[in-house]
Amino acid sequence: MSSPATTESMLSATASTILSSRCFWVVAAAIAIGLLPMIFSDSYWQTNLIVCAVNVLLAIGLDFVLGYAGQLNLGQSAFYGIGAYTSTLLITQLGVAFWIAFTCGVLLAGLAGIFLSIFAVRLRGHYLAIASLGFAVITYQVLLNWISLTQGPLGIYGIAPPPALTIPGLPSIAFSNLANLFYLTGGFALLTYILLDQLVHSPIGETLTAIREDEVSAASLGIDCQKWKVFAFAVSSAVAGAAGCFYASFVGTLVPDAFFITESFSILAMVIVGGMGTLIGPVVGAILLTVLPELLRGVGDLRLIVYGVSITLVVLFMPGGIVQAMRLIAARLRRRFADMPADTKS
Repeated sequence: MSSPATTESMLSATASTILSSRCFWVVAAAIAIGLLPMIFSDSYWQTNLIVCAVNVLLAIGLDFVLGYAGQLNLGQSAFYGIGAYTSTLLITQLGVAFWIAFTCGVLLAGLAGIFLSIFAVRLRGHYLAIASLGFAVITYQVLLNWISLTQGPLGIYGIAPPPALTIPGLPSIAFSNLANLFYLTGGFALLTYILLDQLVHSPIGETLTAIREDEVSAASLGIDCQKWKVFAFAVSSAVAGAAGCFYASFVGTLVPDAFFITESFSILAMVIVGGMGTLIGPVVGAILLTVLPELLRGVGDLRLIVYGVSITLVVLFMPGGIVQAMRLIAARLRRRFADMPADTKS
């Protein structure tokens, strides 16, 4: 018969295994997505929930190319805008169905990422950052000055939300309702996270990590580094394009300023603050840096100082990001608990 200490140790190990299971956290995230609109029932916070979901898409997309492939891409705002404008113009100018336009927006953003990576794939570090930033500037200028197509600074208005989902025998689901739109956007963000999580835990993820750690050594092992960097750029930009499609249908208005280069730096901050190369970290960073300014809105312009100081402190004292810091704390607590005498535990 096992002793109480042994039983407690077994229960602790079982609990630790469950909490470390990716499946457990996916189910927990799905439950949270289902409950959040019920908890935050007012339109203000439901709007912020949708913005959180869009920012999560942008952050995990950037983390795939930055955190795993090691490519410093500062052009994420460009792919974000390409997806938004492509889907919107197809719907408003050509009458294309929403989901077909959505697919085209994602594909065109992915192709733009491939186009950029073909020219920038030989660059590294700050050279790549400057090249991708230049691409973002060019894209912004095109959106701003091609008035006959994009309406330039005048913007495009009256963009309809996704069409209602009709299931036989059930009431139709209208996405003009903010809660339903959050379910759609949040659900898509969760599915995208699952897909990227599968990729980074597969041989593809190991290949990208090898390139990030030492490109020369990876090439000596027979890895085609250029091909895999192009792949990472394509996936990252396609995810950003999907975020842009949802953004346009959610806001109902498109202006080029929404895709200015500062947006790229905001997305980068989400990845760094959350924890680069962890995938779950950018999710935490995106939610935190979306909600924090809203919570600080009551202090007026002082919120910008608090916001900036908070980010600075995280970068200075938690260079691995919030998630990596939490993992370090959890590991220390587990070691301390394991070193405790059995009678103390009981």
